Amino acid sequence: MEKEKYIQDLRQIKEIMDRSSKFISLSGLSGVAAGIIALAGAWYAYNYIYTKSDYFSYNIIVLSSGDVRSLIGLGAVILILAIGAGLFFTAKKAKKANQKIWNSQAKRLLVNLSIPLVSGGLLSLIFLSRGFIGIIAPLTLIFYGLALVNASKYTHQEIRSLGIIEIILGLISAYFIGFGLLFWAIGFGLLHIVYGIIMHYRYGS
Repeated sequence: MEKEKYIQDLRQIKEIMDRSSKFISLSGLSGVAAGIIALAGAWYAYNYIYTKSDYFSYNIIVLSSGDVRSLIGLGAVILILAIGAGLFFTAKKAKKANQKIWNSQAKRLLVNLSIPLVSGGLLSLIFLSRGFIGIIAPLTLIFYGLALVNASKYTHQEIRSLGIIEIILGLISAYFIGFGLLFWAIGFGLLHIVYGIIMHYRYGS
């Protein structure tokens, strides 16, 4: 009995330390929502791009400057919707647990997430402006993975595993350069849904 009480006390201490050092209000449902939004965006982009070219040669398509601007706009809409969904479900979970969504842990998480994300976003825009469209999907996957790994020490450890898989997927995508949209849909769509479901059942909504 004393041993069981000792183990229980250790668990409670660990939970208290996690709450004080990590942002634990991150909702699994936000990942599921972001994944669904990303898949919808990828489907729209696929239909927008490949209706103008032969399916069997889609890895050698030509895009006009107007097409590129439209795709950038689509990416911005997807990002805004995904962030909005993430904030909604995370705020809902924090309120349910009687916790603040904006605290020192959330600030550290955001800073460590933003540095690789902003760097990767700017680098992608530079390559895009030079016409290197095929490298955009691998770059976004790799830098997103790096951002998750960098921020994982301030939230659930599952985020680190997701980040490593995103990096690997980005590297594979860089080899199969003409299939970027497919890898992008897997990385930002399917993986988010899978990890979102896992986190939802482990930590609740």
